[in-house]
Amino acid sequence: MSAAVLRLHRSLKVCYFCPLSLHLSSETLAHLLSVYHQSMKYAYFSSSISFISGSKSDFLCQFSPFTSNSSGSYAINSNERRMLAVGISRMIKLEKRDLLIRFSRGFSPVAIAEIMVSLQERQVAFAFFKYAFRDHSDFLVRCYCVVVHSLVAKDFRQLAQDVLTWMIRGIGEERSYVLVWREIFSTAMDFYILDALMRSFTNAEMASCALEVLDRMRGVGGRPSLSAICCLIKLLLRFGDYSSVWMLFKDMIFKGPIPSNYVYNMMILGFCRRGCIRIAESLLYVMRKFGCEPDVYTYNILINAYCVRGWTWEAFSWVHLMFESGCTPSFATFSTFINAFCKEGNIAEANKIFHWMQELGVSPNTVLYNALMDGYVKAREIGMANMLYEEMRSKGVAPDGVTFNILAAGNEKYGNEQDGNRLLRSFSVMGSVQDSSLPDIHIGGLCWAGRLDEAFELLGFMLEKGISLSVISFNTLILAYSKAGLEDKAFEVYNFMVKVGFTPSAPTYTSLLLGLSKIGRLQEAKSLIYKMIQNGYPISRAAFTVVLDGYTKKGDMMGAQGLWDEMEMLGMAPDVVAVSAFIQGLSKGGFVQQAYNKYLKMLSKGLVPNNFVYNSLISGFCNCGELDEALRLELEMRNMGLLPDVITFNIIIKGFCKQGRMKSAMATYMEMLRCGWTPDNVTYNTLISGYCKQLDMLNAENLANTMQNSGWGPDITTYNIQIHGYCRSRRMNRAIMMLDELVSAGIVPDTVTYNTLLSGVCRDILDHAMILTGKLLKLGFVPDLVTTNLLLSNLRKHGLPHRTAMWAQKLSEISFEFDEITHKILDRAYNDLEDVESTKEITGKSLFLDLLMYMTYDFIYRNRVIQKMSSNPIGFTDNQSSMNVEAVCS
Repeated sequence: MSAAVLRLHRSLKVCYFCPLSLHLSSETLAHLLSVYHQSMKYAYFSSSISFISGSKSDFLCQFSPFTSNSSGSYAINSNERRMLAVGISRMIKLEKRDLLIRFSRGFSPVAIAEIMVSLQERQVAFAFFKYAFRDHSDFLVRCYCVVVHSLVAKDFRQLAQDVLTWMIRGIGEERSYVLVWREIFSTAMDFYILDALMRSFTNAEMASCALEVLDRMRGVGGRPSLSAICCLIKLLLRFGDYSSVWMLFKDMIFKGPIPSNYVYNMMILGFCRRGCIRIAESLLYVMRKFGCEPDVYTYNILINAYCVRGWTWEAFSWVHLMFESGCTPSFATFSTFINAFCKEGNIAEANKIFHWMQELGVSPNTVLYNALMDGYVKAREIGMANMLYEEMRSKGVAPDGVTFNILAAGNEKYGNEQDGNRLLRSFSVMGSVQDSSLPDIHIGGLCWAGRLDEAFELLGFMLEKGISLSVISFNTLILAYSKAGLEDKAFEVYNFMVKVGFTPSAPTYTSLLLGLSKIGRLQEAKSLIYKMIQNGYPISRAAFTVVLDGYTKKGDMMGAQGLWDEMEMLGMAPDVVAVSAFIQGLSKGGFVQQAYNKYLKMLSKGLVPNNFVYNSLISGFCNCGELDEALRLELEMRNMGLLPDVITFNIIIKGFCKQGRMKSAMATYMEMLRCGWTPDNVTYNTLISGYCKQLDMLNAENLANTMQNSGWGPDITTYNIQIHGYCRSRRMNRAIMMLDELVSAGIVPDTVTYNTLLSGVCRDILDHAMILTGKLLKLGFVPDLVTTNLLLSNLRKHGLPHRTAMWAQKLSEISFEFDEITHKILDRAYNDLEDVESTKEITGKSLFLDLLMYMTYDFIYRNRVIQKMSSNPIGFTDNQSSMNVEAVCS
């Protein structure tokens, strides 16, 4: 290992944490990047993640008979280029330079085959072939078929298969069938040539061609290998070509090779993935008739299929059958049940399974700890997740990158900052983490710290230096970019991931879908799901749930229902997470009865509602004014063994405040304290708002003092509520004092503060109004649509409808967007213009309001001009991301 890589490896052993999340220390990062820049001799990592030559000429060009090196350069990545340079150097040292010289002077298929054999390593030899394969002309295709013959003859059959696969993918199915198969290989008698060709057509997903080659193989007396048949059956199952699958299976029974457990398991898995559970079950009984006893993999496949469809309790029947047949459950068996119960929100049953497996003598590994830890986090029981992590470490089970991401996400969303920092810091302790997980944790640390571009750069550097990475690093970065709304960068990481040879997993695509859903491009997300299903990419229920959540947050319940129905048609039974998202969306959209019906259907399917489901329903009923129904659900929640949390109490308190039932709201607050829950800012702000709406400012002030004494300092929302209360009760002096107190506390006023005070200005006497306006201007008041509506409305009320219409016209000329409230104000102003009696005497107050309107218009106008001048004339269009979506499935 080079000194630079050793230094990097050592630096990965220590990790530092900022107060909120994990990140690399500035010294460590500076060292990594300095090594990175010093070490890049032939390539550098550009912002678009393309590797290009550091010099003006390609050093590999001297070994090629072609004058242009452009196409070959892009066929191999920087890692392959580095390995190829090492391989060629080794050839020269072994005095095989004559082969390279002969090939560079004139293209010869025999010479390229000899060079590939001399390079010895399969990956290096294949990289040389890709570099040399410059075009798709018929002449070169025939030449490379000669290369395949030579490689097979020299017993390099896997390399020959690589060459064939690359070539037929490049020239397409039609030309491959006509040129490669019909013209060149259709009369071949050599079993190994036909085997390589069949495998290559299968790898290139050309099933019909592979079937013809198989017929030829059997026709010349050959017996196809079991592994080749398995690959072909897997492809046919993915395409849904069941007739060909059964034909192949029948041929195996009568002509050989006899199906093994692996064949049956692969077929059972294929049918389960297509939703054909009953066919998969029948295969389990069929395999016994042909001398194959179901093994732990067979049972695990069926158990997982049941759990995916939401039949977790029914899946236990397969566990009993396992014990009866003498088959011992494995880690995967228990992990499947734990994951299923956690996703259903039944964390208690998941915990029972976790302890039951230990009673059976099965010690949990990192994967099982991660599964249960993730369940606790999803149930918002972050304390239990942290305790499980401590237990994991005390038992000597090493955490990995997945553990880090679960804890980092959980502590950021639901945890205590100090506990989170303490737990995350423990990842930096020497020896507590597997060495293979250190790079993943480093990348994850930068992502959680929000330093995404640095994480991307470090990822490229690690790959360039040959440091082993897993798919977790890429998934973490893709998810971070998607959460930040940077879907173009997320797709860029995905394309780079595929380019350097990593296989995307189900979470990869889920993260990409999250990015599209987050910015409201739901139709593209939905199209991407179906394209991935068609191409056989791994799609989980989580992928559907992410898009479903996007529809509900957008308020498109018809789109959400359509996606829900399609999930069920595809055999993907929605889990408790999907049901919870749908119920929340229906409740927020005001469709409370439909949400309740989903809840009842959820119960009928055996899914266990969690606090999130109950809180969504209780909130929906409270917002509709059906407080009695909300309280009944809260009681039902307790009967189900779920304790109301802070969110539940806050929702009920808000419901009482909304109806003006402050005694009931305070009684709920007191019950909250008796149950051991600590009220938060939301609790106090809700109660203060309730009293302010009743103009009971004394109780509002008392609660604000209680809030401060309990350790929760008033935030901007607290001040805005109180200022609004004082303005409504026409106590402008007290409102101004609250503004001064807000500023002195170091809190920055927001647009709500300004507009609330401006509303008070419009109702106050002129002298007070001018003093307060001066304060607002000094604080840098930024007007918005609410401000313009407020001023236009007050201008009309003070007898200036013509000025109201005039200012509205001026705002529309600079493309200022109005809302429904603005149009209602203007309609009333136009009516006033027609009614001569509505015109009032112009006063000092009305002139002052007109001045405020002028200042607002002037600010908006100048701001528009500055934005137009500073805007970048060159930018990405929506087509950019659409092209990214297409590229994922190409």
